Amino acid sequence: MAHRSDESFSQSPFVELANFTRFIQPDVDFFISSFAWNDYYRTIYRTNQVINRVPGITMNETLKKQLVAEARFVRALSYFDLAYFFGSVPLILDEPNDVNARAPQVKQPELEVQIIADLQAAIPDLPASYSDSEKGRATKGSAQALLAKVYMQQRKWAEASALFTQLISSGQYSLAPNYIDNFTGSNENNRESVFEVQFSGAVLEVGQGQDNGSSSESHDRPNFFGPPGATFADVQPRRWLLDAYTDSTVSLVPGSTNKHRIDPRRDANIIHVGNPDRFYGVTFAEAQNIRKFGWRPDQQYWRKYLSDREISYDPANPDKPLENFSSGYNFRVIRYADILLMQAEALTELGQVGAAAPFVNQVRARVDLSPVGALSREGMRQFIRVERARELAGEGTRWFDILRWGLMDNQAGIDELKSRDPDFTNFRLNTSKLLPIPRRDLGIDPNLQQNPGY
Repeated sequence: MAHRSDESFSQSPFVELANFTRFIQPDVDFFISSFAWNDYYRTIYRTNQVINRVPGITMNETLKKQLVAEARFVRALSYFDLAYFFGSVPLILDEPNDVNARAPQVKQPELEVQIIADLQAAIPDLPASYSDSEKGRATKGSAQALLAKVYMQQRKWAEASALFTQLISSGQYSLAPNYIDNFTGSNENNRESVFEVQFSGAVLEVGQGQDNGSSSESHDRPNFFGPPGATFADVQPRRWLLDAYTDSTVSLVPGSTNKHRIDPRRDANIIHVGNPDRFYGVTFAEAQNIRKFGWRPDQQYWRKYLSDREISYDPANPDKPLENFSSGYNFRVIRYADILLMQAEALTELGQVGAAAPFVNQVRARVDLSPVGALSREGMRQFIRVERARELAGEGTRWFDILRWGLMDNQAGIDELKSRDPDFTNFRLNTSKLLPIPRRDLGIDPNLQQNPGY
């Protein structure tokens, strides 16, 4: 959903895709949303197999409990996305043994109850960490973090803050020294990683939305989020996000002609005409004059998770693909910086503004930015919201943020989003916040109700 939040937009020639990001979806079976629905329920089916069958296996009891707990975490993660993307969905907790069996359709609050129950059951049986050969499996910390995220979406600030306190005091996590290490193929599963999906880059099969082996070996995000020529450039960051990295809180260096300090996360996250780095071996200025690229100085492009530091453009072989459908970069689902900023948000909402500041400052100090000054509760609330945009840009957290902040619940919130992202002009209250349920599933189960407005 990164492409539907206010941080991104699409100018893709694939009209249906571009319209999807603009809250225009006449076809409820459009593959972006229908594939997501299918993949979540395919995952849930498999976790149900583990949860229901593993307890009957004769094996080491500790390992048995761990495997069931891991499956509960993955099921909770799947229902977490379903709850906030689709709203009211079938709640399936068993393996269907009757072709005519139908699961009850439950609303978001009931899904949250189940997610919380799964995570609370999982936490005691998950280890704090794994050996290097088993990195990537769900840990106690990843389940605690996801549970805290649910409480954040429910605006249960005290419950969320208590879990964040446990995570922060556990000693298991810290910020990676270099911000960019969280989005490349090197330094994966570092101490900032709370949960990340493991990818090898192997190509076993091809085909989106299918039950194939390559879905567990690689992902195709870089081929769609990046600059033209190197990628399809289907999703781009909004200009306001680029501008947000000009940090007005930094004091001017005596004698400096620069108006403000530029946040170094800007150039790590976004390819733009002012970025001094080289991308795929060329500068932005050079890329403007290379036919394969033709980058425009009035446009900006996502950089996060690209392989632009490892792969170079070859003028002798201009048609050689730079990004492809099989990235081996691990995708970081939850990282420690997110935990620190959510703890700051929870404390601010609890009225503990002074206690919130040190957590924001840890994140800023990593990129050598000055600490946040003394702020009112509302001032800290707004500062954290911008800081989350700068730190977590393009990572898929923004949709949950604007949902939690209630910006899609009334016209005033929509107007704020529209000021940053004109696509919200098309946003329909009580409709656009949720994706449509695929028509096929509605045909299978006549009791299944479509989301309003579709």
